Amino acid sequence: MAVAGPSGPVMGREDVDRALARLATEHEAIESSLLSLQDHSGRRLLEGAELTGVTKERWAETDAAITALWTHFEAYTDALTTAREIRSRRRWPTQTELRRLTELLQGDGISVTGAAVPDAARSLTGPARLTEQLSLEQLLARMNGWYDQAMETVAAADSVWSALPARIDLLAAETQRVRSLAHSVGVRPGAHPSGDDLEGLVADLKELRAQSVSDPLAFWRARPTPGRPDTSRYEQAGRQLDDIRREVEAVLHVREDAEHRLGRLRDVLSRADRTLTEARSARVEVLSKILASDVPAVSGPASVLHEQLAAAEEFTRSAQWHRLSPLLDSLEGHADDELLRARESLTAVTAPLAVRAELRGRLDAYRAKVARLGMAEDPLLIERYDQARRLLWSAPCDLAAAERTVRRYQQAVAEIGGQRPQSPPQDRR
Repeated sequence: MAVAGPSGPVMGREDVDRALARLATEHEAIESSLLSLQDHSGRRLLEGAELTGVTKERWAETDAAITALWTHFEAYTDALTTAREIRSRRRWPTQTELRRLTELLQGDGISVTGAAVPDAARSLTGPARLTEQLSLEQLLARMNGWYDQAMETVAAADSVWSALPARIDLLAAETQRVRSLAHSVGVRPGAHPSGDDLEGLVADLKELRAQSVSDPLAFWRARPTPGRPDTSRYEQAGRQLDDIRREVEAVLHVREDAEHRLGRLRDVLSRADRTLTEARSARVEVLSKILASDVPAVSGPASVLHEQLAAAEEFTRSAQWHRLSPLLDSLEGHADDELLRARESLTAVTAPLAVRAELRGRLDAYRAKVARLGMAEDPLLIERYDQARRLLWSAPCDLAAAERTVRRYQQAVAEIGGQRPQSPPQDRR
């Protein structure tokens, strides 16, 4: 049985050699990790940046942990170097040397300065002390914890810096392009809601970039693991820019299509005015030629629409495309309605003339029929035809009386035609 010491049984020569080989491997891995942490781009950026908020607090803790890491690593290195030196003195170490090696490799024989322990670690070891006695295993456990804390902080900051500022810069550049296009079509602050939104977006992106640079950890979401940068504000800004771009493109489309739409509006309103003029002339003719009291009045041209058309043309000259768009949309619907109203008015006014023309046509058709039937010399038919013709060709024409007379003529034709004997068919051989 091995001799017992303060750190338990004294290690044998083979145990010491195995422990030294394992610790040498661990030492090499720790040194490589520390150098990697030291060269990490996130750590260098954190060390040189003007930090704020959460990142400033976390970096202060992490920087202290990195300092403690190196201090404890130096103690770890010194202990391992001392153990190697003792073991190298002779092939078969003395019992005194084995006890010393056991104390170094397994006991609490390593002194570290209490000031080198960050506050979070001190709380685990009780009140602050000038020095602490630790084992290599305790040193290793502490260093692993601080290393994980440091790597989490620098990796998170580096991930946010890699993900956000460059993307925000691209979005800001695109925002400036949309802004230039918006200003060219009159979408400006105070003149159009999208102009105000665009200015607000420019300010928001500037603030977002400054925050992502000075406080990257405020944009880090550690859960669910693995963590990821929080890009929700950036994505929301992108969606807002898309909405603004669509509005600007709609206004741009109005500018490109404005002359065509204005030309069509001028044509529609001109046709409506001509139709109303024709309706008014027709009404005068109807009142002079037709005995009627129900001929509808004809209104004048829609002055409001002409005023709006003049305003639209002024908006075109002054490049106020954002105001022109809704005005054209409204005008197009109202102009079509105005043309329809004018046509309906003309139809209503000229209806009596159409009735008179239909009665005249019917009277002539029956006279031709009378001639084909050989009844042109019938006195009754001649009398009734003359009565109908006088009424239809006199001014003003009494349509009601004329229609009754034409109907009487038709009836007489039917009656007399029914009384005439049918002539036998002729032999045309």
